[in-house]
Amino acid sequence: MFTIDAHLDLATNAIALNRDLTKPVLEIRAKERQLGWKDTQDRGNGTVALPELRKGNVGLVVATIISRFSAAGNPLPTLNLPGWHSPEQAYAYGQAQLAWYRIMEDMGEMVQVCDLPALEKHLALWQDESIANDKKPVGYILSLEGADSIIDLRYLEKYYSQGLRAIGPAHFGPGRYAAGTHSDGSGLTAIGKNLLREMDRLRIILDTTHLTDKGFFEAMNIFSGSVWASHQNCRTLVPGERQFSDKQLKCIIERGGIIGGALDTWMLDANFEMSKHLPEDLDIKMEKLVDHFDHICQLAGNCLHVGFGTDLDGLFGTEQTPYDMNTIADMVLFEDILKRRGYSKEDIQNIYHGNWLRLITKTWS
Repeated sequence: MFTIDAHLDLATNAIALNRDLTKPVLEIRAKERQLGWKDTQDRGNGTVALPELRKGNVGLVVATIISRFSAAGNPLPTLNLPGWHSPEQAYAYGQAQLAWYRIMEDMGEMVQVCDLPALEKHLALWQDESIANDKKPVGYILSLEGADSIIDLRYLEKYYSQGLRAIGPAHFGPGRYAAGTHSDGSGLTAIGKNLLREMDRLRIILDTTHLTDKGFFEAMNIFSGSVWASHQNCRTLVPGERQFSDKQLKCIIERGGIIGGALDTWMLDANFEMSKHLPEDLDIKMEKLVDHFDHICQLAGNCLHVGFGTDLDGLFGTEQTPYDMNTIADMVLFEDILKRRGYSKEDIQNIYHGNWLRLITKTWS
């Protein structure tokens, strides 16, 4: 089934982690193990590359730029992601990530999707069974995870002209525009509120993932456009400020938004501790994500507000992925899991792609 993944950090992996994503996952793993790289926990364990996206029929992704600013004396709790000393440096680093996407376009590996004609053309290509998947480019919608690299609102216009169509104002820790995960109690900054108003004007989608509780409700009061939570699970099932409460989930549902289920094991099982447990220790399988889907569908009364936002390349690999999943190509296995859990064919189609397409189409119409 055609699959949309609403959150992958492809350029971060390519630029910050020096991964050639045109190569198969197993080849990337083998090279990192041979080199003995240990700078991040997922070295030699990665699960995402362009060949595996094609194998799994993941034909469209929301792909990020991540570039953080770190004020003096304010270290970032972000797993080795650099915190630049000025917004100007952060913007330049973001442009390096954008350059990688552009090169992938030149190579025919990827294609940017930023308006309805491009979306319709790309969907038609992936529906053409006479063309093998390995001959098709992976489509990407450009998103910022953390807005720090927007030097000022003039640079929001620059980003938009480059195809940016979604922004998550926050990431981890304090940010220039909004506080993020591990900064609970803080919310939007003054410039963050202005950013949301300009995003509204440009019809840029608001990604609420990583916003603090305070920032979330501030944002929802200011922003009137399309919203999603690209990679977000349920606090009722896995306590902690990184997950959303039922009140937050209902707020997204009422706005017609979508919640993308994330496959990071510490977001799937409250007992999982990083660097202590392996997924098999706690029997964390792919099906755990469907528990979160079930909960959101019960809150909504339908299956129109859930999808996949796997975050499978978010600086973790098989050491922090459901143990019955080897690479992102295994997304196809969810079809049988969902069917066994009672989801109809229409429900499954909506979860795999229909819900995301409905929101994107409405936003860009």
